[in-house]
Amino acid sequence: MPINIPDKLPAIELLEKENIFIMDESRASQQDIRPLKIIIVNLMPVKVTTETDLIRLLSNTPLQIEIDFLRMKGHKSKNTSEVHMKAFYKTFDQLKSHNYDGMVVTGAPVEMLPFEEVTYWKELTEIFEWSTKHVTSSMFICWAAQAGLHHFFGVPKYLLPEKKFGVFKHRNVNDKLPIFRGFDDEYYVPHSRHTEVLEADIEKVDELKIVSKSDESGVNMVMTHNGRQFFITGHSEYSRFTLDTEYKRDVKKNLPIQIPANYYPDNDPNNEPVMRWRGHSNLLISNWLNYYVYQATPYNLDGPMPFSLDFQI
Repeated sequence: MPINIPDKLPAIELLEKENIFIMDESRASQQDIRPLKIIIVNLMPVKVTTETDLIRLLSNTPLQIEIDFLRMKGHKSKNTSEVHMKAFYKTFDQLKSHNYDGMVVTGAPVEMLPFEEVTYWKELTEIFEWSTKHVTSSMFICWAAQAGLHHFFGVPKYLLPEKKFGVFKHRNVNDKLPIFRGFDDEYYVPHSRHTEVLEADIEKVDELKIVSKSDESGVNMVMTHNGRQFFITGHSEYSRFTLDTEYKRDVKKNLPIQIPANYYPDNDPNNEPVMRWRGHSNLLISNWLNYYVYQATPYNLDGPMPFSLDFQI
């Protein structure tokens, strides 16, 4: 899929080396079609890495996509230059008057804190509420999934005895759902988190259904019955070396960390990691974009949002 992203975004050069089809603003303006408008709320500290990971996945359908990056107004990034933030990111105040076909909210390194103690929690929950009236379908990843489940449905999170870290085998609960079209019976998803949500708490909420889980890593994907919200505890967007970078960073800092499970051949960090999740990660995003965004969103984004999705789960 051609992705219309801002000229000179660092991800362009990185993804072109991987033979990913990227379209900058100049070229996209010559095509007479209405692109899908996706807003990415990037809460991760190293913005460029997350931008690249998400754009890589969003690039794998025939649809043209136009992306806006949103930053937290009350939070200054310590790991990404202010030049980059000012060039490529906007605040909620600048974007909240618009409607979007889809929204992606990333994880954040704040999972050990109670939600209400996160410095940008009030602003983030305002964005969550805004999305219910201005976005056709939203995807919440890792900590954002826990935050969304807590905010909308009161689902608590729990501290794990040790970090859930590695690549774990999953299965879906209902293979008739469009989000799983093309999936194998078993597939792998990376996880990197210190907290979890529990099946028992989610099953108490009538609006929610667990649709993907793992014997090793627990709940992975939860969705609302109308397909307007997906909460994903894993990191399908991770590149081959993301867990490797996290592991070696923590080792260097002498932090307690286990070798990521099912990741290095022979469990040896000196070996190149095995990429087990690329195919299903691409399917996940392309199915979401096609069946839950493109098939449901109005052509005129300036009008009322119809929100007519109703998938039985």
